Amino acid sequence: MTDATLSRYRQSIDNIDAALVFMLAERFKITQDVGRYKAAHDLPPADPGREEKQIARLRELARAADLDPEFSEKFLRFIIDEVIRHHERLRE
Repeated sequence: MTDATLSRYRQSIDNIDAALVFMLAERFKITQDVGRYKAAHDLPPADPGREEKQIARLRELARAADLDPEFSEKFLRFIIDEVIRHHERLRE
């Protein structure tokens, strides 16, 4: 592999990483709105039924994309836990 080839691969990775950050930022903006709605309507910060459905959905998407479903579940669980933490803060 030449340095130019490695550089192109790394540039692609950098572009994908940037897209991931912006997508996560957008997702968290929406979940903050959800958290404010839940707080205003005295709804619990967590919704275990929805979380379970989302994890199952993401695992299926991961399989279709040839991505390890265990990894995708850990990734989504990390995000969900952070969202719940934000919702708990909004509720206080």
